[in-house]
Amino acid sequence: MSGHILIVDDDALLRRSLAFNLEQAGYRCSTAATAEDALAMAQRERPDLVLLDISLPGMDGLEALRHFQDEVGTAVIFLTARRRELDEILGLELGADDYITKPFSTDLLLARIKAVLRRAAHVAPPAPKDDTLRVGDLCIDPLAHTVTLGGQPIELAPRTFDLLYVLALNAGRVLPAEELLARVWGAEYEGEPQVLYVHIRWLRERLEEDPSNPRRIVTVRGVGYKLVPVEED
Repeated sequence: MSGHILIVDDDALLRRSLAFNLEQAGYRCSTAATAEDALAMAQRERPDLVLLDISLPGMDGLEALRHFQDEVGTAVIFLTARRRELDEILGLELGADDYITKPFSTDLLLARIKAVLRRAAHVAPPAPKDDTLRVGDLCIDPLAHTVTLGGQPIELAPRTFDLLYVLALNAGRVLPAEELLARVWGAEYEGEPQVLYVHIRWLRERLEEDPSNPRRIVTVRGVGYKLVPVEED
């Protein structure tokens, strides 16, 4: 078996279909129609991965994610039917490991599951994290997993931290979007830049004095992004 997956969705037909396809691929599956039931099941037997719908009766997926993180400590892939939900998920930086929008193909879902389980099993950073990086008044300590801006701490979710770290390792150099996707999220995300765009926007909201006119995380149109040093007075 490749792992235990907990499917949480109030659509019974979708639950059965997902469970069937995943079991055919070698996974062991459990299913729940509500977040409350899913959390109770996960606390009895911790799954390797949770497929979590956002629009659930009772406790919704966004609230449930916090419980899965705090009480179970398992990887989560969000299932979402609307793009604005996706934007909300990423913008809030709740820390889900991945997302997939409905409708989706079984092949795409399997690829995403494999990628998340691989990352969970081999918690490896996108590059060696052995020294504090300084880019202007921005300091990134990879060992402590902290960021300070002008000496003030900045809270970042793990994937957003990894994106900033890759940019900082290449400060002053333009990194194409596809390279950033591959280095931070993995090759499975080739051709899906939306996740990168939202994380770039979120970084700018945290690091820029005026996020709509960024000075640190600069877009080079048609090429990619670069992190440039800024020293604030």
